Amino acid sequence: MKKIITFGEIMLRLGAPDYLRLTQCDRFDVSFAGSEANVAVSLANYGLPVKYITRLPDNPVADRCIRELKSYNVDTESVIRGGKRIGILYLETGSNSRPSRIIYDREDSAFASISSDSIDWKMIFADAQWFHWTGITPALSENAAKICSIAIKTANEMGLIVSCDINYRKNLWNYGKSASEVMPDLVAGCDIIAGNEEDCEKVFGIQNEHSSFLPVCQQMMERFPRCRKMAVSIRESVNANHNVWSAVLYSDGTLKQSQKYDITDIVDRVGSGDSFMGALIYGLLSFGNDDRKALDFAVAASALKHTIKGDYNQVSVGEVLNLMNGDSSGRIKR
Repeated sequence: MKKIITFGEIMLRLGAPDYLRLTQCDRFDVSFAGSEANVAVSLANYGLPVKYITRLPDNPVADRCIRELKSYNVDTESVIRGGKRIGILYLETGSNSRPSRIIYDREDSAFASISSDSIDWKMIFADAQWFHWTGITPALSENAAKICSIAIKTANEMGLIVSCDINYRKNLWNYGKSASEVMPDLVAGCDIIAGNEEDCEKVFGIQNEHSSFLPVCQQMMERFPRCRKMAVSIRESVNANHNVWSAVLYSDGTLKQSQKYDITDIVDRVGSGDSFMGALIYGLLSFGNDDRKALDFAVAASALKHTIKGDYNQVSVGEVLNLMNGDSSGRIKR
């Protein structure tokens, strides 16, 4: 099977332990985090060949990051080394009425300072079938946005499937251009688009005025005619520890609605959207034309992610299928 390529920044994740506030803690739980890397790890866990493209400094912290990605069977051969620092994400995990909080320290990171001509996409895509990117990448710098544009156009020319998770992050768009200026031209080259209600409204001005997400999906696909499938993840937040999770997928003129998962006692919800995207890509590649099964697989996989600490969704295909088939008891497997 040809490879899936993901492209974006990976950061050092420093989490305040035991529900402490950042102002309280004197130590951190150390791991790595990045939307496109999260998708890559999910796909590799499901047994698909995946290559991750990023830029990291030449230092021991970045070495550790690459070793970890390799341990999940993610191909890192095309990772670019250079720049001064790895970006950092500080995480404060919320509880009940206190929401979680993320602070980014990624300005002038190795990835944000990447050169627009530093990647030979034709070579990267030579043995690939799918290219995945997110709206986080073009938010980081003008050069990152240019590279993303080149990658999408090259993937289109070479016949790859291109997917995008809109992933709007208001605080990252600070180099003089807004998401609404940059994203439409990039998303126009996508075959599969995913996002949530806020993404569609904040970036494209498309509002959901009904209980159904059908109008949102229809407007997105009318605006971006290349798009064949539009997925919207739906999070009903009761509090920081209790969410109701579901999604819809619009394809072939029909809106598919997933089952809902009532998730209590959340361990870690960061990365859950990426786990949805990774599982959706797997489902679309593995289940033929059964879009409903692909959607259900993606929602079940991301429901499981809420129970796993760290950004990566470390679950198997079998575990996801068990949940899809109704095994939510949590009983010990012997």
